[in-house]
Amino acid sequence: MENYNTPALKRELSRYVSGYVDGEGCFCVSFSKRGKLKVGWETKPSLSVSQNSDRREVLDIIQKLFGCGFIRRDYSDKTLKYEIRSLEDLIEKIIPHFEKFPMISGKQKDFILFSDICKRMKNGSHLTTEGFRKIIQLAYQMNGSGKRKFTESKIISTL
Repeated sequence: MENYNTPALKRELSRYVSGYVDGEGCFCVSFSKRGKLKVGWETKPSLSVSQNSDRREVLDIIQKLFGCGFIRRDYSDKTLKYEIRSLEDLIEKIIPHFEKFPMISGKQKDFILFSDICKRMKNGSHLTTEGFRKIIQLAYQMNGSGKRKFTESKIISTL
């Protein structure tokens, strides 16, 4: 990053990004019914950060810092969203960042659960019934105020 080319400035930017995600970001794990998969469900972890389009430069800075993800329009609330959905990028770039520069709100709890889920997925746990069950239990402890298409018991009842 050309404007943040010293270690001290890079640390400050990293702290700023953690604070920004603490306020405007969401660590999420969603599930989609997929009959062709062994457990019948797809597990989809993601990090998203929302911002009004007139402040897009913040999302561009975050994307450049992490070197992954994409920015898209969210027509539901007329904002822009920066998202990372790649499990590899989440494990290699996002999780190490937030382990080194943790958030200070209750969102840190969501991050810890999210990190655990991503690491379990890397080890293939989401591909076994028992591992998938544990991931569901962890995911449904996250984002208490969020809306989900399926209840925890609905997903578990299909296994």
